[in-house]
Amino acid sequence: CAAGPVVVVDVRTDAEVARGVIPGARHIVLQTLPARTGELARDATLVMVCQSGGRSRQAAGFLAAQGYERVHNLMGGVTAWVREGEALATLEP
Repeated sequence: CAAGPVVVVDVRTDAEVARGVIPGARHIVLQTLPARTGELARDATLVMVCQSGGRSRQAAGFLAAQGYERVHNLMGGVTAWVREGEALATLEP
């Protein structure tokens, strides 16, 4: 069967996201995730990201418990992304 899309979900605060996001990322603040799971396709591969990996690990665990099967945590978060020389973008509205 064909895999669904890959969706990067940034669970950081508005202030953190204002400093830059992984290009193409969706922004869902961690505290609002339980109310917003319906926005995430169940056939998608979800890559959860925060600043260093702690909050995104919580988010990934929550989504897995809700029955999402393809959920991953970006270890090291945005900090690791930048350290590897990858660029950040402005969040698209």
